[in-house]
Amino acid sequence: MKILSVSISYGGPALLTYQDQFKEVLAAAFDSPSWKVNGAGSHVLRSLLGSLVLYYPIDQYKCICRHPSAAALEKWISTKDLMDNEPLMSPKWHIPSVEEVAFANELLNLHFQSALDDLLRICITKVHPDPGDEKEHLRVTLLRVDSSLQGILSCLPDFKPSFKNGRVEDPDHHSFFIAGSSGSTVGTTEQREKAAEILHTTCRYLLEKKSEESILFILIIRILDALGNYGSLEYDEWSNHRHAWKLESAAIIEPPVNFIVSSHSKGKRRPRWALIDKAYMHSTWRASQSSYHLFRTNGNILPSDHVSLLMDDLLTLSLHSYETVRVVAGKSLLKMMKRWPSMISKCILTLTDNLRDPNSPEYAVLGSCSLLATQSILKHLTMDLKAFSSFLIGILASSHHDTLKVQKAINELFVKFNIYFAGVSRGIFRASDNNSDGPDFADLMTQIGSMSFDTTGLHWRYNLMANRVLLLLALASRSYPTSFPLILSETAGHFLRNLRSQLPQTRILAISALNTLLKESPYKMSAEKPSALLQESQGDIKSSLEGALAQIFQEEGFFSETLNSLSHVHIITDSETSSSRGNHVNSFQSVADKSITRFYFEFSAWWPRTPSWISLLGSDTFYSNFARIFKRLTQECGTPVLLALKNTLEEFAHAKERSKQCVAAEALAGVLHSDVNGLLEEWDTWMMAQLQNIILSPSVESIPEWAACIRYAVTGKGKYGTRIPMLRQRIMDSLVAPLPQRVTTTVVAKRYAFLSAALIEFSPPRMPISEVLLHFRLLEELLTNMNHPSAQVREAIGLNLSVLSSNIRLYESTVANHSLEEETNNLYSRLKAQSWAQLLVERASELALRIQTASHSDSLETSTAMGLENGFLDSSSQDDIKQMETIFHFIISSLKSGRSSVLLDVLVGLLYPVISLQETSNKELSTLAKAAFELLKWRIFWEPHLQRVVSVVLSSANDSNWRTRSATLTYLRTFMYRHTFILSYVERREIWKTVEKLLIDNQVEVREHAAGVLAGLMKGGDEELAGNFRDRVYKEAQIIHKKRKQRNTSSSQSVASTHGSVLALAASVLSVPYDMPSWLPAHVTLLAQFVGEASPIRSTVTKAVAEFRRTHADMWSVQKDLFTEEQLEVLADTSSSSSYFA
Repeated sequence: MKILSVSISYGGPALLTYQDQFKEVLAAAFDSPSWKVNGAGSHVLRSLLGSLVLYYPIDQYKCICRHPSAAALEKWISTKDLMDNEPLMSPKWHIPSVEEVAFANELLNLHFQSALDDLLRICITKVHPDPGDEKEHLRVTLLRVDSSLQGILSCLPDFKPSFKNGRVEDPDHHSFFIAGSSGSTVGTTEQREKAAEILHTTCRYLLEKKSEESILFILIIRILDALGNYGSLEYDEWSNHRHAWKLESAAIIEPPVNFIVSSHSKGKRRPRWALIDKAYMHSTWRASQSSYHLFRTNGNILPSDHVSLLMDDLLTLSLHSYETVRVVAGKSLLKMMKRWPSMISKCILTLTDNLRDPNSPEYAVLGSCSLLATQSILKHLTMDLKAFSSFLIGILASSHHDTLKVQKAINELFVKFNIYFAGVSRGIFRASDNNSDGPDFADLMTQIGSMSFDTTGLHWRYNLMANRVLLLLALASRSYPTSFPLILSETAGHFLRNLRSQLPQTRILAISALNTLLKESPYKMSAEKPSALLQESQGDIKSSLEGALAQIFQEEGFFSETLNSLSHVHIITDSETSSSRGNHVNSFQSVADKSITRFYFEFSAWWPRTPSWISLLGSDTFYSNFARIFKRLTQECGTPVLLALKNTLEEFAHAKERSKQCVAAEALAGVLHSDVNGLLEEWDTWMMAQLQNIILSPSVESIPEWAACIRYAVTGKGKYGTRIPMLRQRIMDSLVAPLPQRVTTTVVAKRYAFLSAALIEFSPPRMPISEVLLHFRLLEELLTNMNHPSAQVREAIGLNLSVLSSNIRLYESTVANHSLEEETNNLYSRLKAQSWAQLLVERASELALRIQTASHSDSLETSTAMGLENGFLDSSSQDDIKQMETIFHFIISSLKSGRSSVLLDVLVGLLYPVISLQETSNKELSTLAKAAFELLKWRIFWEPHLQRVVSVVLSSANDSNWRTRSATLTYLRTFMYRHTFILSYVERREIWKTVEKLLIDNQVEVREHAAGVLAGLMKGGDEELAGNFRDRVYKEAQIIHKKRKQRNTSSSQSVASTHGSVLALAASVLSVPYDMPSWLPAHVTLLAQFVGEASPIRSTVTKAVAEFRRTHADMWSVQKDLFTEEQLEVLADTSSSSSYFA
């Protein structure tokens, strides 16, 4: 029967001859006790009905060429070529005849009408006493109905819609119309209506008597879908075919230009059957859309009562206890709601009632959440106030459902709502104003606001949901001008109170809300609005939120409670890694809670604007979102906020708990950055003294937070951070002011840390002259204190030196490229006259020489020296070490900052000290030198600095200290890798010669290191230099070996010279670790012949040959054919281990 169902597809009028046989086959199939036979019969019925009534091409795969081999050589065509004189190769379509339609109607009477009558009789009269027999009869009967509908698709006329106000219109004359049809009309609308009524009765009967039979429900859902979603069967067929076409179309598409044969076309070519297939699928799509949009675009057309029955059945089944039934019914219901948007509100009310009802079973709530989370319903919510209110209240009042599945579903539903919510339509506000009986938007806000204050009766998740909804509605009410000011003030006051909430998540949401709602800033001063004009206009222009907010924050103890609550968010641990990014949510969130707190959004620009590369500041828990609250609150309400904060800030700034100091730093940062009228007076009154107390405080735990506070306070304003804050100059004056003479080194280091945090936020191209002078003032101080006794302070000085010098250089480059005013021109002349860079380089060179000399003297007198510190003889040497450490800190900081490109001349001048001090008696100095070396060796230098680098490297390679020569070779490895293609040929040749000379160095370590560097250079692609080197080395090694072979004892060849030749030969061999060029067998064989020499030559040969064997082991079976028998014997003798019995 399965073969029959496939073979009769697209049979058309040829099937009429076998009418009686088909009737007998179908009757026998549906009477069979086997479910497989019943299914096969349904396939035959579906295929038979489709072949009789549908439109389809009947010669799709017929070849039109008249050649004997045409079936295999059919010509591919392009639709763009049909404009030529070639005949149009259009297909023939099956148009059902009267006899075919009559046979189809007869089949419908036998298997659709009679099946519906059987269903009604089973449900009403209960003809089967045995439940098993009844189940089988129901299943076969439903299968007959389903097969009939699947076969005729949309050829059965649709329901007749109803119209508002009783008016009757013709939906076919609608302005939005797509022509299309699947086939000839069979049956009548009355048959579809009768089927809807009987299926409704059957569904109720199954829910009451056979609620556990999921297979029956799946069948009835398919029937309900076919009845209610007119055209959906065609759409599903088109969608499936489209997906299959995407997967297979690449194999049946030929490009326009074919280089195999000389046949070109205007477009892509396909087989004729493929083009017909696309046309057929397009016809199917048009049939699915022909009446779909008629009811979506016309609000006057309503669904018929029969559609309402089907939708009620699907809604009931979408809340079934079986998940499979819920999913299938939900998909069909969504398709019906998309076609009839007017029915969505009714479904929403039913679904949200399940959320509110404490007696609703778990599966009903899960089904409701699944449907409510669909995009169609979420989009409709914003256009219907009643449904919107029911949805929100339903979610917020569903905390009584205590199962984990239900809570997870509700959380996911709420998160989806947050994602898709894009505001409320203005129609809701108009309906709220005009409809006195229905729900009101302001009443909805009040109801949700009361729920968001409930911290005892609601779970914290629902309290958080209520607050989040309140924020979204407040933002959406901007389209509601009559009530927006009142809603905004009440909401802002609500979230300001929530800063004192006992729920951490609610506090965090309140912070995001206030950063969004506080926008007016009437007290903020700007360059366009001087202070005098601002004071005059303040009496007329006030924030709409000021009254409500002032009443709250002026309550006794408000800010004390608020800061105390916010301090609980700062979780300080030993492994704290968060750093000034506002990523505070994850600090206290568990994995289970992140699903509901996922919708915290950043409503502001990222801070800080500059990279945080200063390791000296450590890890901080400074949250810029918190600082922004106090900043905007001050800009919203003016100086009363400063007065209310004063005592609380003083208390928390001197608290012992770091968390309290953290929140105090955030509050002070926001206030300092607010730029409101009256801020300068408050600075002189108490803020300056507060900042000085913070600087002089001996505590060190909260240094990162206070440094971030200062960084926030001086950061630039505006979109690009270029406008200077009002208090920046005064804050910098407080930091630059000299410290008392008797302070601890911790305080000194803290001051320098604060300075570096402030300086990196400067925008050098836009610095005023006063800030440039401040830079030079600080630069002189730092150069004087480079030998500070504290290592921590020296590190801070080096860091500040890098920031100051890079700022100055960036400012110089900007000034040099623009026209100068007179005052700026004088300053630029002073900048050019300054020799701080030259002074730093000269001092470093002198220090390096003195330290090397002192270190050499120490190595000679260590046996007699007594009472020495770190191996040095006097205090002047100690000062040299300290200054050199500061310079190394400067280099490290400059390279880490990303600003080293403006300090290349200084870094080139400091290259020799870094190379020469890799190994000294002072471990701390050597460690810093190695750290600077690791960063500096990867730095790329461009002209004109590259020539100076080459000069320094060449001179360092000839240094008297062998450790310096070795460090130079280490630097050359990376330097040549980074600069090979930008060095000139002359420079590369000089470097090669210098490294070659080191092959005969007096120190073995240097010789071996030079060989490794040469091997790397030969890999670098400079074939000319590498080839000349290999040829010269091979000849020299041959001469030396010949002399050794003749045992010419009178030879004046030194061990270093012989070792250098062998190392050069080894470098050539190791430069090609996996390949086997033609010259390599001779080189490696000659190298192996030196194995009889004394150490260290023998050791070099053994290691090199062993490395050669290791790297060529994979391909040795092939590569060994390039060696002669004598060469292989030499290699074998070299590789064999020495034996005691040899």
